[in-house]
Amino acid sequence: MSGHSKWSKIKRQKAVSDVKKSKYFSKAAALIVIAAREKGGDPSTNPALRLVIEKAKALNMPSDNIERAIKRGTGEIEGAKIEEITYEAYGPGGTALLIKTNTDNKNRTVSEIKHILNQRGGKFAEAGSVKWLFEEKGVISVNTKESGIGKDELELLAIDLGAEDIKTKEDDVEIYGKPSALFKIKDGLEKAEVKIESAETELTAKNPFEIKDPKIQEELNKLYEALDDQNDVEEIYSNTAD
Repeated sequence: MSGHSKWSKIKRQKAVSDVKKSKYFSKAAALIVIAAREKGGDPSTNPALRLVIEKAKALNMPSDNIERAIKRGTGEIEGAKIEEITYEAYGPGGTALLIKTNTDNKNRTVSEIKHILNQRGGKFAEAGSVKWLFEEKGVISVNTKESGIGKDELELLAIDLGAEDIKTKEDDVEIYGKPSALFKIKDGLEKAEVKIESAETELTAKNPFEIKDPKIQEELNKLYEALDDQNDVEEIYSNTAD
């Protein structure tokens, strides 16, 4: 998959430290609050909420935390107002970055992200100079070994369900489609008893490029980690080819 999304990868890890787990619980709660605020607290009628609840459960987030976040979003209980803001930036090697955040304090968030970028060879970009390099896609991840399905069979099934593109790396398969088709593809795969690792809308690079200099890749990885450790950062997308 082109780009870099911490959310889509963290839940596949076998173990997460307590400190990291606490941070990801906070990030999951912010996603739930925003989704519930925008289209209501019922996941059966709010697809975006359904997706973020699934993300939270994949991290073993307690049900009480999930319910509390939903109620914050619907206004049943009070809490700080959370806004979703995406920042455009450049990283080492001229890499284009979109940094998606959920914050209750814009000044704090922009200041901390600017500090991280300055420390790690990056800088903010002018509005619109990076965003056009990306497009929104529905992305479903499947491990064929764990699902017990052949790659060819999975590809045919996904195409029948509306997939536009499929990328394979060993046993890992990424299925791409229009955001509006995400649930149709996901539900169809689940009915066929295909185990899905993740399903979400992501910003994918239109023309990803490969970084050949290992030093630049190492610098980028350090920037990703530093940004991911910032409490308000939800996702990091780049125009590099994974």
